[in-house]
Amino acid sequence: MPGNLPPESASFVGRERELDLLDEWLRERRLVTLTGVGGVGKSRLALRAAARAHREHPDGVWWVELSPLRDPGLLTATVAHAVGLADHSAQPLDEELCAWMADKRLLLVLDTCEHLVAASRHLVGELLQSAPGLTVLVTSREPLGSPGERVVEVRPLPCDGPDSDALALFRTRALAAAPQAAAAFADPARAEVAAEVCRRLDGIPLALELAGARLRLWTLEQTAERLGAGFEAAADTGTGGLPRHRTMRTTIGWSHELCEPVERLLWARLSVFTGDFDAAAARAVCAGGPLPAPLVEEVLAGLVAKSVVRRTEERGAGARFRMLDTIREYGHDWLGELGEVRLTADRHARWYATLARAADRGWLGPEQVDWYRRTTAEHAHLRTALEHLLGTDPVAALEMAGSLWFHWFACGHVHEGRGFLERALRAAPAEGAAYQQAQWALGLTALLQGDMETAQDLGERCTRGADRLADPEPELRAAYLRAVSVLMPGDPLRALALAGPRARAAHGGSSSAPGWLLCKLATGYALCDLRRYEEAAQEARTLRESCAELGERWLRAYADYVLAVAALGLGDHGEAARHVRAMLSGKRLLGDRLGMALGLDVLAAAVAGLGDGELAARLLGTGHAWWRTVGRPQMGGSPSLTALRDQGERRARAAIGDAAYEKAFRGGTTAPTG
Repeated sequence: MPGNLPPESASFVGRERELDLLDEWLRERRLVTLTGVGGVGKSRLALRAAARAHREHPDGVWWVELSPLRDPGLLTATVAHAVGLADHSAQPLDEELCAWMADKRLLLVLDTCEHLVAASRHLVGELLQSAPGLTVLVTSREPLGSPGERVVEVRPLPCDGPDSDALALFRTRALAAAPQAAAAFADPARAEVAAEVCRRLDGIPLALELAGARLRLWTLEQTAERLGAGFEAAADTGTGGLPRHRTMRTTIGWSHELCEPVERLLWARLSVFTGDFDAAAARAVCAGGPLPAPLVEEVLAGLVAKSVVRRTEERGAGARFRMLDTIREYGHDWLGELGEVRLTADRHARWYATLARAADRGWLGPEQVDWYRRTTAEHAHLRTALEHLLGTDPVAALEMAGSLWFHWFACGHVHEGRGFLERALRAAPAEGAAYQQAQWALGLTALLQGDMETAQDLGERCTRGADRLADPEPELRAAYLRAVSVLMPGDPLRALALAGPRARAAHGGSSSAPGWLLCKLATGYALCDLRRYEEAAQEARTLRESCAELGERWLRAYADYVLAVAALGLGDHGEAARHVRAMLSGKRLLGDRLGMALGLDVLAAAVAGLGDGELAARLLGTGHAWWRTVGRPQMGGSPSLTALRDQGERRARAAIGDAAYEKAFRGGTTAPTG
């Protein structure tokens, strides 16, 4: 079943009535919004309801976490990426997303929308109008105000009685923190103390968790006594607001007061992280003054033990940490009281700018897959850092945006990358190596979007700029950009003149640097288009060897692609299938949707040449589904790519007939593309 639901990271108790109601409404309504105060459990209820609804949504249940997003202009890109649409077209992304969803039957969950209500209302309205099979579930502290919206207020857990849901959750969290507390809950008199704690906390799940975590250090009675004192102090201050909001705020304040001074300091500084983060980032951003770097992880562990911070283990990413929004907002208020908002934001931006530079250096090496996974995991923070630097240090923003060229170009963030690069280039001085790199990166995004005129223009500008830098690497990168921008519309001779062996030799430079390797790839493409297949295969073999020596996978997979196309041209369909399967293996590792689409078309042509028309038709159907996720079938009609696909289709139809072809093709389109 397609989808991307996150694992449940917290206890789930009760809510059967609400879940039954949501089961019904998610079948009958197209837009359901869960509202309620912070900490009441909207997100975990939405997650449980979404998991139960998967059977009614054959195209998947897709979760979009919006709490880290601050720029409403990036909402569509965030949704598109979450559902697997790595759109490479130059069309407005909201139009492409609507078109992609038009024939889907899926459930889209937009979690934490209260800071993006207007933008969410607009996007949801467009999507629901365009996609009749779409259902949207929203969590927000306030409704979207959309036509047809069904609003469900998520209330606190019931507190009355010895078997109340609130008491069950409090017991669960208390025993997780302190297993020895089981005796207290088994004693009827002491269990009544626990029930009073639940009533005092109004049954708000986050408040119950914070209190439950305190049993690691205190008895049940001590928790109740200190909680009561904390609430009385809050009442004396005349804290305003709605009662439940006030209860949650008071509980967080109580937890804050009970923390050690260094824990409170770390809590405040961690509020700069709007999404999850790792321990290295916490050390780099939050250390200083009375909180030295070696102490950060120890203090962080203390906040995890108190349920202020949540810790998860993710495959390929190690330990990650995050604060719930309600707790983070409290910490950010304290950060303001400390006068450290700008300082901490600057340190956050510097850390992720440094990370971007390191990723750029490591991209063409043995840790490429790790860098792909890490930049994907840190995407929200990279975005936040860029936004901050655009407003405070345009030169640093320019360098960071250019350093992330591979993230925009190879990892499915073309629209977003083009937007950041254009803004950075407008804001910074038009000079130096960083400007050259960002201009080249912008050309790559234009290339992928099929905007060849812009790509050619930027390639020529990069060539002129590289001349002034007297560095062969920018010259080679510019040559690659210019070569592919003329190759795709159908001029392989010009591409060969720009990037071929003579041109590379004239530039010089390192044969293991990105520019040289990219030019070899462009040369292989051009030679295939010229039907000089032996020469193309030789270029691809030497490119593949260079990539293997580097431990690189992304370019190596495209070398396999050129080898497959060359083998097809030479009539060796078995060899072509072998190479393209190696290509697809590499592309899966790096989430390269464009590469998957290209490879499936070539594999279909090879299989058709081997006589298996049914499998070829299924592969073409699956390729069609992958092309839809990048928004540009066959790279916008590139003559050579279109001819390759058409060749496979003709052979498949000839082998099995039109009716069998159409049936197998339709079956292929249902293959998962996640």
